[in-house]
Amino acid sequence: MKILIAIPSQDFDPTEVAVTWQVLKQAGHELHFATPDGQRGYADPIMISGEGLDPWGFIPLLRKIRLIGLSLRAQGGARRAYRELEQDALFLKPLRYEDLRVGDFQALVLPGGHAKRMRTYLESAVLQGFVADFFDSGKPVGAVCHGVVLVARSISKKTGKSVLHGRKTTALTWKLEKSGWLLSKFLARFWDPDYYRTYGEAKGQPAGYMSVQAEVTRVLARPEDFIDVPRDAPHQFAKTSGVVRDSATNSKPAWVVRDGNYVSARWPGDVYTFAREFDTALT
Repeated sequence: MKILIAIPSQDFDPTEVAVTWQVLKQAGHELHFATPDGQRGYADPIMISGEGLDPWGFIPLLRKIRLIGLSLRAQGGARRAYRELEQDALFLKPLRYEDLRVGDFQALVLPGGHAKRMRTYLESAVLQGFVADFFDSGKPVGAVCHGVVLVARSISKKTGKSVLHGRKTTALTWKLEKSGWLLSKFLARFWDPDYYRTYGEAKGQPAGYMSVQAEVTRVLARPEDFIDVPRDAPHQFAKTSGVVRDSATNSKPAWVVRDGNYVSARWPGDVYTFAREFDTALT
């Protein structure tokens, strides 16, 4: 099956893109990419190296000494998948957003990332229009983390509402987003305290108003259509702690929500399971 993965030019999450690509390619699919200008995209370098995620990370001679950074960066399997991805011919020659046509693909994947240069992807009117048309076509769509924000902002020509209106979804929860933000703000990257927040609150807005969860929830038909991990879910701590990630052989920490042919997940810790579930949705 011919699948499109849309990404920004810079700062996408390496795990969400590379692991999804790896799992779906191994399942026999053909993976294409799109960027704003048709030039190859680059992952958030901090999420690959871990440099700059320690309190001394702003000091050039010390930034390569990593402690916190080693635990917060992409895990080994994801980094290896990203290195493989960088050799892939279709990744190196992506399409431009403006050249995308729904009829050229059978499925669409929208990964995320949190650094500020993700905004060109999230705010692209051209890409939002394509995403809306893809949903309206009834073809399978998968979204992870901030990719769900892009989906939420995509307005259906059929209904005049977000394509998520009337659907169930998950996305990066405020709990996970706040945990990363506070760790960065007060310890890991205190000189750049909003590194983990793509959008911050304006004066007068309550805490979390511009979080992924809040923005996505505002477009849903009902607030309860945002599906988080239930308190009585098996392996609840592993799923919600923000410490444990899934792997090729362990889906216990993951949380993935499927609503028909739409599959969503929260963060890089869900991605192996997300990709396998999305493959199931393609059959």
